[in-house]
Amino acid sequence: MARKRRGLEPLPPPDVQGLARRIGHGFARPELLVQALTHRSAADPGQAQLDSNERLEFLGDRVLALLIAEWLAERFPAEREGALGRRLSALVSRDALAKVAASLQLGEALRVPPGEGRAGVHLRDNVLADALEAVLGALYLDGGLEAARGFVRSAWLPLVEAAGEQPAPAKSRLQEWVQGRGLPLPEYRLVSVAGPSHQPVFVVAVSAAGREAEGVGETKRAAEQAAAEAWLAGLRSA
Repeated sequence: MARKRRGLEPLPPPDVQGLARRIGHGFARPELLVQALTHRSAADPGQAQLDSNERLEFLGDRVLALLIAEWLAERFPAEREGALGRRLSALVSRDALAKVAASLQLGEALRVPPGEGRAGVHLRDNVLADALEAVLGALYLDGGLEAARGFVRSAWLPLVEAAGEQPAPAKSRLQEWVQGRGLPLPEYRLVSVAGPSHQPVFVVAVSAAGREAEGVGETKRAAEQAAAEAWLAGLRSA
């Protein structure tokens, strides 16, 4: 029998079967998916809200990062760690998760009290993102890593393809620009270092083709990249 919440009518169960079909997985333990769809506002305070989706969200967050990192390493074998890291950050961001959740109509399946539902809590990006991570955690517990991998590679494919190939670092693009015109290579010069030793701020200037630009960064290398980007930005606006 459905449990009553603080004297109120029990909440209706979420549309587990419909969401499972959209995910593409038949849950042997559908109660995991029910928990993944239970917002903390709908959880039982008598159980310290341990029946909410927060613990599954914690697990799903780690599973998603692993599977996306694995996928990116396979898909972009020529990219270095920094570029892969930027892709990873974008694909596990709240915005990306909310887009995937919307494509699955996840908000319609979320279990929230009527008041929160009327307020649109189940449609907020952060709530959708957390719920999607919880669903992934439930999928991992029910079907293992292979089931989770199949879902992630299907659901995130449009986002991965939309990102396309990342542009080369600014220093490489600037070097290619001058070499393509038979000009001397860019010259980088450290202008200043400020701030405490544990958090320095570097200012670097780059000279190329008779023009100079400056960049700021937390490392000398980052400042050089910023200077090259500023130089290229000046080229585009010229």
